[in-house]
Amino acid sequence: MTTIEDPRNHEFLRAFRGSFTSALRWHHLDALWQRVREQAGSGWYLYAVGEPPPERAADASEVTSFLSEIDALLRREHAEDYCGIVYADDLAHPSFVKIYDPHHLGVSCGYSDNPPLPGWILSKLPPADLAADRLIAANRQRWWRRLFGG
Repeated sequence: MTTIEDPRNHEFLRAFRGSFTSALRWHHLDALWQRVREQAGSGWYLYAVGEPPPERAADASEVTSFLSEIDALLRREHAEDYCGIVYADDLAHPSFVKIYDPHHLGVSCGYSDNPPLPGWILSKLPPADLAADRLIAANRQRWWRRLFGG
């Protein structure tokens, strides 16, 4: 388990605050998911902000399952003709992906002194514990725990 002083947390937080590009359209999201699936067994950490950060990388089947579930959730609950709520450090070669909860967007794509935290993060770096700036809805906690038995 990492501690707040752990240098890996600093690397994660530096990456978290880095530059990201939106998967603006649904077909961009499809392409991003495909790239993540292609590297599903290569050390992705799946983190639901507000839950304890994972202590181990997910295996390929967990990554694939998560992608199917989160894609279904986003398409069902973000009833727009565009996506725009999933961001990657590099859409062609992702190693860090932020997924915003459709029901807690705030100002996720513009400027804000206090932008909302994403709902979920996929990262090649072990996650630091991000303090949730909002209460996590019970249905989101149940959804996550159903997927990962928390």
